[in-house]
Amino acid sequence: MKNFFSNLFGRNNDPKSIISFDIIDSIYSHLYNESNSFEFKVKEIHDSVLVNLYTFPTSLDHEEGRAEIKKAGFKNAYEVLNELYKKIDIGVLSEEVMNQELEYDFIHVQFYSKPSPEMKKYFNHVLNNFIIFFCCTNSLETNDFKILYTTSYFLDYTKGLLDAEFMDVNNPKNETQEIGTKDFKLVLQGLCQYLNIKIPESIELPSTENLIIEDKEVTIETFEEFIKLVSRGNVEETLLKKQSKKLFKNFKKESKQYHATVNGHFDFFESISSWNSDWKFDPEDAEYFISEMIGGDLNFEYPKETYSHDLFPYIQSALEKLNLELMTYDTYGDNYLFFVANKNDVNRILELSEIVNIKIDKLY
Repeated sequence: MKNFFSNLFGRNNDPKSIISFDIIDSIYSHLYNESNSFEFKVKEIHDSVLVNLYTFPTSLDHEEGRAEIKKAGFKNAYEVLNELYKKIDIGVLSEEVMNQELEYDFIHVQFYSKPSPEMKKYFNHVLNNFIIFFCCTNSLETNDFKILYTTSYFLDYTKGLLDAEFMDVNNPKNETQEIGTKDFKLVLQGLCQYLNIKIPESIELPSTENLIIEDKEVTIETFEEFIKLVSRGNVEETLLKKQSKKLFKNFKKESKQYHATVNGHFDFFESISSWNSDWKFDPEDAEYFISEMIGGDLNFEYPKETYSHDLFPYIQSALEKLNLELMTYDTYGDNYLFFVANKNDVNRILELSEIVNIKIDKLY
């Protein structure tokens, strides 16, 4: 059951924005009445989106949760909730209210975004955590929400909550939040499509297309299409059949072991025209290896003292003239495994990468 306290600020219910109370409340209703947790995939969003409905104090009422609360210096989950409420200007719970042992729901949405120019020195993707608390604004009824945001991984859930900070989606404080907010709008549209929630006509949609990546039966032919696209068709029939069967076999095993999965992917990319590079590379290296991959000379203009990921815009600009684009397999490490794709195949490659669980990244 929802219980909420008032705040003194304006409501989050812009009739033109999808980040609004009406949309969030509709999503909450599904989580509360149908399923309190689900995972789905959205076009343009790397990997899966995770959505969970949690409750204070119930969701922290277990041995690990109680230990986390104590470690953070609090006596109980309600004290943790009060600390979070202070961050987002929601009235705290009194001792009397705590003793009523009521439950307070919140929604946790997790998804990845591309990093900002500063962050991409260290990460291929940034994890967004949008933690949504309901409240009342100038009303006795629930009519508003506040958001806590963090890019941290929740190894200690209580600490993760406490380390999160207030986010004003209308005024992101840095580029990471700005990118995260933009993608959050896509995620919310995808959520509405996934849950069959009607979106009011007044809302300005972030995308005009269906954002849901449907679960489709994966076959050897799916992998054949993927291989043909990432190799730009430059693959012998024998190798195509061999690699398709091998990748399909590993996919069917649903291996959870990192090395077994990634080693198979590395073997595949090394069998086609690719470039395995450290995260640090010179423009001369890029020109040489990309020229090798495309079978012709590639020269591009770039400012002096420009290296590694800062070269991507200049490389892509030169390749665009050839209707090509540089992409990389997500190695989950500090290196790149580059390949060159036909520009008009990029969206299909990204869609297939989600279907066959071979993570491919665009480079900006």
